[in-house]
Amino acid sequence: MLVPQNTALLLSRVLTCGLLVLGAVACAPAEKDNSGAELPSGVKAGEATSAEDFGGMEGLIEAAKAEGNLNVIALPPDWANYGAIIDAFSDKYGITVNSAQPEASSQAEIETANEQKGSTRAPDVFDLGQAVALANTSMFAPYKVATFDDIPAAFKDADGTWVNDYGGYVSIGFDSAKVPPVTAVDDLLKPEYEGMVALNGDPTQAGAAFSGVLMVALSQGGSVDDIAPGVEFFRKLNEAGNFLPVDPTPATIESGQTPVVIDWNYSNASETKDLATWQVVVPPENAVAGYYYQAINKDAPHPAAARLWQEFLYSDEGQNLFAQSGVRPVRADNMMIDGTLEESAAASMPIVDGAVTVPTPQQTQAASKYLADNWAAAVS
Repeated sequence: MLVPQNTALLLSRVLTCGLLVLGAVACAPAEKDNSGAELPSGVKAGEATSAEDFGGMEGLIEAAKAEGNLNVIALPPDWANYGAIIDAFSDKYGITVNSAQPEASSQAEIETANEQKGSTRAPDVFDLGQAVALANTSMFAPYKVATFDDIPAAFKDADGTWVNDYGGYVSIGFDSAKVPPVTAVDDLLKPEYEGMVALNGDPTQAGAAFSGVLMVALSQGGSVDDIAPGVEFFRKLNEAGNFLPVDPTPATIESGQTPVVIDWNYSNASETKDLATWQVVVPPENAVAGYYYQAINKDAPHPAAARLWQEFLYSDEGQNLFAQSGVRPVRADNMMIDGTLEESAAASMPIVDGAVTVPTPQQTQAASKYLADNWAAAVS
């Protein structure tokens, strides 16, 4: 669960270094659905709530290796270091990771899971924006990783139905070779940015886009309880011909198709590795932060592998891999205290001065309803 502004201290530091871009593994999924397999403990694999149900970590690893496959969805290899994370998990356990629809939105993850329910191709795990995650908790299987108690209560469901995994700030990235420097949100309405301003996704479906509209709303006098000024700004941006209805990707950025992008700081910062003229700014007076939600599909065809994936993501190894990419892993504070967060990662975390806005679940749900009712008309 994301914390409100007055308790957003945990998000005061976020990496802005470039992402490591590595290819995800994509192979044919296994033919057998193992969700109903019964463990020695008498618990079905698809209902296991901790590694103890498998007889401990060794039992979980053995069961996951026997399944041999893990289906993930909407995990671009250059997003949050998922390319390196997938490779590390696969190499460590000898499990094939089938990565589907890497550029899909959070809502598309849910739709695909529903369409493929009962199939061996269905997603085993989810990585979702807050609004979509909270609207679909009935699809998640409760599970507590070994480091569960090390995760602050504000960033997890008490039963482990979902757990935040990494976070960042909304930023504006721009190609300084193609557009004037962006110093404030209002700059984007200027004629110099005609047909150049892209938002990462549809805010009714994608967490990055939702947070982008919230950041813009704050810059226009709105608040976390009033996102309407953000929608109105995009209406003006669209009427001016400056809004570009193209989902940005590394390819569109590097080709010059999307020279201005509103997106998470870590995603925008990754482009600095391949494009020397790409610059990133986090509007300091309108800082918006957010975490993504990690969950297991309750109908996962590879339930043991799904749970082992969670254990890996929240282990010191997994959290450090996240940190290398420009995101802030959820266990960062405790890892800094106990010395397990890599020094290079800790040293790269910049300070964002001033208040940081993070919507509560209730605020997100209210804003999502407003967007559902008003966004399409504003940008059509």
